[in-house]
Amino acid sequence: MSRNSWCCEYHLGTLGYVVEHAARPGTTLVVETGRPAVMGPDPVPAELVLPREVAAGIRAAGSSGWTPRSDDGSPFELRLCAAG
Repeated sequence: MSRNSWCCEYHLGTLGYVVEHAARPGTTLVVETGRPAVMGPDPVPAELVLPREVAAGIRAAGSSGWTPRSDDGSPFELRLCAAG
């Protein structure tokens, strides 16, 4: 995965990220963390997705059938439950 393999985005008020293979992009992984996107007065999120969370999401997606190098035309969506 590349250094730019994840980024924060906000889908329906939850914190999420997107991943794709760096050398051979194929099926994009879209992960929704289940954690609320806490926004302050700035357009910068108050919480971040940490690299270890991204790694865990990639492993979970692989176990659920995501194949990053295949290109079936649609993203692979993974919804995680927020740990509380």
